[in-house]
Amino acid sequence: MSDYILEMRHITKTYPGVKALDDVSMSFQKGEVHAIVGENGAGKSTLIKVITGAIVPDSGEIVYKGVEYSHFTPLESKHLGIGCIYQEFNNFPGLTVAENIMVFSKENKYGRYKINYRQMRKDAKEVTDSIGVKLDPKKLVSELSVGMQQIVEIARAVAENVEFLIMDEPSAPLTNNEIDRMMEIIKRLKEQGVTIIYISHRMDEVFRISDRVSVMMDGKYITTLNTCDTSNDELVRYMIGRELTQIFPERKTPIGGPVLEVKHLSGNGVSDISFTLNKGEILGFAGLLGCGRTETMQLIYGAAPITGGEILLNGKPVKIESTSDALEQGIGLIPEDRKRHGGLLNQSISWNITISSVKKISKGITVDTKREKEIANDYKEKLRIKTPSLNQSLNNLSGGNQQKVVVSKVLATNANILIFDEPTRGIDVGAKQEMYELIRNLSEQGKSIIMISSEMEEVIGLSDRVIILHEGRISGELTREDLNQEKILKFASGQLS
Repeated sequence: MSDYILEMRHITKTYPGVKALDDVSMSFQKGEVHAIVGENGAGKSTLIKVITGAIVPDSGEIVYKGVEYSHFTPLESKHLGIGCIYQEFNNFPGLTVAENIMVFSKENKYGRYKINYRQMRKDAKEVTDSIGVKLDPKKLVSELSVGMQQIVEIARAVAENVEFLIMDEPSAPLTNNEIDRMMEIIKRLKEQGVTIIYISHRMDEVFRISDRVSVMMDGKYITTLNTCDTSNDELVRYMIGRELTQIFPERKTPIGGPVLEVKHLSGNGVSDISFTLNKGEILGFAGLLGCGRTETMQLIYGAAPITGGEILLNGKPVKIESTSDALEQGIGLIPEDRKRHGGLLNQSISWNITISSVKKISKGITVDTKREKEIANDYKEKLRIKTPSLNQSLNNLSGGNQQKVVVSKVLATNANILIFDEPTRGIDVGAKQEMYELIRNLSEQGKSIIMISSEMEEVIGLSDRVIILHEGRISGELTREDLNQEKILKFASGQLS
């Protein structure tokens, strides 16, 4: 057992009505990359909080480097060399790279009254050099790309002499190139003897970087496997307790005629965009990061000004100058970032579902609360939103259920054209399949869908037709019969037009 740097023994944590951790035992070997997978609500976040000292378990014990603890405090966890990098960054944007990296270094190391910035920058450079990254220590963190901001967080952990590093969905906001760079850093940290817990919904990353993988479901520990000895299908089966026999549901009804025509649309960084969306169709939009997919949809939804071109609905030109105009015309948007733009996390689920259609359930300045609850409960049942109460804050739901609430808000407006921007970002494999079924069912009901996705499998598996953008312009269009990854990538990189 000396190989284990950390052991969790029979850890239990209960909240009112929910057993977040149910007699969980899990062990981590020194110097390994250990992935933890499971659906949202499986208990991964609660386990992290126990390790970092953010919460105290009801029972069980923690063994770290052979010493038994009933629980950690946050300060104790930090002093023991345990660090955590969360999906939401904890950087100080107004400070420099050096200040962010060395901010929690030993007290008074750089002077109490007059800071020795030269020494600070030198030390920060030594840290970034140790993980194989070149960063200007004088540069403000706010001026860095998202990927480099993530690296600053890793460098800060290294500066604190971390021996056990937890990475919670670290790749969620990153581009493919930034993910590659992060993977190299993880390999280097592993070579230096750092133990890493890697939590991710992206199974390709789990297989790429981890030595072992543990599965959790409904607050319980299920199993630990050597990554090289398992498969994606086996892990999914353990995670959700069933087979995913058909990930992408097939079309059952025919596609109708044109409902939306975009002609030579320009503005918001895109130019001369022309396409048609048909009734009941799922029209995919693909392209590399920054190609203009989201920017195009912002024009159609009235979130950015149109400088040229026109939009036609059912053959008639329409003027869309605001999001309210778009909603009145029956166009709804499920945004890329549900937490920032999709809903208000501190408001109730019921409020979030009905806020965009509040005029329909209001008499003067008074909201018909009975009707509000009926609508919210209706969508709770239709979309299978898992919650004990509609009065709960949106923030209390898992990522997949938050996404369902955001979709419900748009559906409650009776929109017939639905724009899904990265509909499965940050949700687990089981919730993904539910989202695919929902999108397909909406199209079968006659709703017209535009779907932006960075996941190639998703674009190919769900779309009836795909439009590809490159540098703010349409570079290609592929029918269902012509869809394949190679063609999409060639159009996306400008090799075909």
